[in-house]
Amino acid sequence: MRTMDLIEPGFRPLYERVCVGNKGENAQSIFFEGMLLEEGFGTSLSCLGERFFMLMLIPYLRSWSAMAWQVRMGPPRLRSQICQYARRLWETRTFIPIENVQFNKRLTHIEQGPAGVTLTFSDGTTAEAAILAGADGIKSTVRKHVLKDAYPGQVAPVYAGAYCYRAVIPMSEAYEILGDLTDVAKFYFGHKRSAVTYRISGGDELNFLLCVADSKNAWKPKDAITERITHEAMMADFEDPAIDDSFRQLLRKAKPVKWGFFHHLHTATYFRDRVVLVGDSAHASLPFQAAGAAQGLEDALVLSNVLAELAKLREGGVNQALAIHAGLTAYDSVRLPRAQKQLEQAAEVGRMIFFQHEEAGADMEEILSRLQQGRFNWLWSHDMNDDVQEVLRRMQKQIRTRSHEAMI
Repeated sequence: MRTMDLIEPGFRPLYERVCVGNKGENAQSIFFEGMLLEEGFGTSLSCLGERFFMLMLIPYLRSWSAMAWQVRMGPPRLRSQICQYARRLWETRTFIPIENVQFNKRLTHIEQGPAGVTLTFSDGTTAEAAILAGADGIKSTVRKHVLKDAYPGQVAPVYAGAYCYRAVIPMSEAYEILGDLTDVAKFYFGHKRSAVTYRISGGDELNFLLCVADSKNAWKPKDAITERITHEAMMADFEDPAIDDSFRQLLRKAKPVKWGFFHHLHTATYFRDRVVLVGDSAHASLPFQAAGAAQGLEDALVLSNVLAELAKLREGGVNQALAIHAGLTAYDSVRLPRAQKQLEQAAEVGRMIFFQHEEAGADMEEILSRLQQGRFNWLWSHDMNDDVQEVLRRMQKQIRTRSHEAMI
């Protein structure tokens, strides 16, 4: 939210109209509540609730006699809000001159030259640019161009050994199954199974993911992130009687389609000469930290400031090729460590949810200690103004150094 304010202050009022938080004023600073996938949602551990609270000062509440561990978002000013991507994208139209936008284009080829970049599209048309910023998703054509020669093994997204079934259902149906557990976003922990639920559409609908750790760690469909299966096969994934029946009731409302979890676990660089990566094309993340899209916004903020500075330098007569290299190098050095840390941490949270963490295992006390104690402060309380100033400082320093070397 703060990053969006820095990009375009007028966006927040539009965003606020379509986003939704947890139900209840006291729940607005809760990131997710953690419960168990097992029958009763964790009532068998209720006797440990007071000990968790005393040892780690974790706020907890009782719902349906079940124990819920809350991961709060730190300072009270931080609010948990969710907005459907399509609606958020639609709201941005107010700030983008429509004459600068073209749809129904598929990029097929990128060629860099001394003076710029040539883009070729599937319809045979071309375009010229001084810089290409590729925000073309997890299966990015631009990513392939950036990495294929020096780091060919990092081009394709990596299967994370898990998949999910997902659906959006009316809140009236969700409430019949989960009752007031639908009020606050939830992680349900379980052995090789987990679930994520949260409200969307102004609170009128519930989005849920029922997740499965793939014991074979093999994804069959080639070049596809989904696989259609039979309804019986889907239900078999949650047939364990130890799993609360509520999740089977939810699963019956999902289409029998597996959604594979993929991410870009390793990326050596976010740019190559005049071509730079933004968002999922740079650092596609697993969803277990709910911060992947935010990293794309941070990319946009930092890169837009680099581009604005490049425009000033061009007017000032600075060598454009030198300035572009300095700017994209600075962008890469500031954004890559932070975005990759988020990506890696999201994967670690996923291992915790599946009780597969290499150290915590199924020990909820150990898991909770890792999810609390300021774990997310670096992510949520970070001042993006600092990153903007740092990228400009590094950019200017490299320009001065390269200009001095050229004179010598």
